[in-house]
Amino acid sequence: MGTTHTHDYIVVGAGSAGCAMAHRLSADGDADVLLLEAGQPDEKDEIHVPALFGELFKSDVDWEYYTEPQAEMGDRELYWPRGKVLGGSSSINAMIYIRGNELDYDTWAEQGNEGWGYEDMLEYFKRAENFEPGADEFHGEGGPLNVAGPMDPHPTSAALIEAAESVGIPRNDDFNGAEQAGVGYYHVTQEDGVRCSAAAAYVKPAMERDNLTVETGAQVTEVTLEGGRATGVVYEQDGDRHEVAADGDVILSAGAVNSPQLLMCSGIGPADHLADHGIDVQVDLPGVGRNLQDHLFAFTVYERTSGPPEPAATTNIAESGGFVRTEPDLDAPNLQFHFAPVYYMEHGFANPEEGMGFSIGATQVRPESRGRITLSSADPFDDPVIDPRYFSEDRDLEVMIEGVKRSREIAQAEPLDEFRGEEVWPGEDVQTDAEIKEHVRETAHTVYHPVGTCKMGDDDMAVVDDRLRVHGVDGLRVVDASVMPTISSGNTNAPTIAIAEKAADMIASDRAVPAGDD
Repeated sequence: MGTTHTHDYIVVGAGSAGCAMAHRLSADGDADVLLLEAGQPDEKDEIHVPALFGELFKSDVDWEYYTEPQAEMGDRELYWPRGKVLGGSSSINAMIYIRGNELDYDTWAEQGNEGWGYEDMLEYFKRAENFEPGADEFHGEGGPLNVAGPMDPHPTSAALIEAAESVGIPRNDDFNGAEQAGVGYYHVTQEDGVRCSAAAAYVKPAMERDNLTVETGAQVTEVTLEGGRATGVVYEQDGDRHEVAADGDVILSAGAVNSPQLLMCSGIGPADHLADHGIDVQVDLPGVGRNLQDHLFAFTVYERTSGPPEPAATTNIAESGGFVRTEPDLDAPNLQFHFAPVYYMEHGFANPEEGMGFSIGATQVRPESRGRITLSSADPFDDPVIDPRYFSEDRDLEVMIEGVKRSREIAQAEPLDEFRGEEVWPGEDVQTDAEIKEHVRETAHTVYHPVGTCKMGDDDMAVVDDRLRVHGVDGLRVVDASVMPTISSGNTNAPTIAIAEKAADMIASDRAVPAGDD
């Protein structure tokens, strides 16, 4: 085993949250920070060329997880790509920058999580951001994360926006501004047409700091505990076992799948489940791995009869889209559209080999279904059991059926006449609600947004408090999408980075307070 080294902070996982944590914590020159990432450096060319993100699926930078058979989806085992590389999923995602709705954060605060309301979070969204059009009431300038409009959008994307407007959906040029509802182009995490991942934004600029150590190919297998305190971690790298210690905090930023898995492998979780796998129970914390939430796509797909065959290299594929309410009295939009000027079927794996297409993905952004992550074994190198329990709540399926209907309405509108060919999905023979329901069950797949498995709160199923400290363990925090009590209404990358920005502030504040003080 390698020599034990001591650091002030150990950050586990160099994804969206971990990269931001490492950058902010190491900005204090007196703080020694170690960042551990199971994947390799982000050297693949496909990472940096936005249009090629689909080629990263099922590659060596993807954990390539699969769910348990989903009872309400024809017992399908759904593929879940998750980034196993510096930058995590921000290095393989579609780069859409969406904060969610202010209702999301105000709901967190109303549940007893002090300081997590929308006005509190807006400060951290702005701090993270370098918004190319410039700073304003809702946007920041000079932050690490570059946020821009699409550089060279496909003409079909413009036609999709016009089609949505023609059926009564208002134009919105900033989903992250005063109002989320409407249709328009998405902001993207790109700079000069190149992906701006969390690694590019936060870690690369900090690499030369003497007080930041970044280890890749380093998979953490255990959080070490002593006397009710996290003292460090054990990790494996190139076949060698290393143990490192933390004087300050151990910070798990391994994501909604791996953070709960690592807690459970370390003896922190539901006591009966740990005992079933022969793991000594350190802290009985029943909520670890529970409260799993995710977004699903239901796609409506058409042949395309005009326009350039391929979008530009700078495209994020889902260049445009929007948010609507399926019922007028809802407090916030509950349906999101992703418009793509290409075929996008089964993550792109089921696309026709010839011809052109366009796609409209509909998503219920506040799903009611809840699943869980559990262990398949005590071995941290074994994939955990992922059971999202999609559509276990009927409401989710009802909203998706409505989403397909509205997608068809948009697709049939006059501005798309020059682009629209035959309907491929669901197909002309699928018309009734029952038939659309079967289409959704048979074809829907993840939007790549798992959250919630180490939820923040003070109830019996909460895993961390509102300062992201693990209940019952000193010196251990979780900082990533797993702490969301409820999923944000949209793509989850921007909220995850904002969570880390806020957590870094809290940790720095705690470091400045002498032990024993409140």
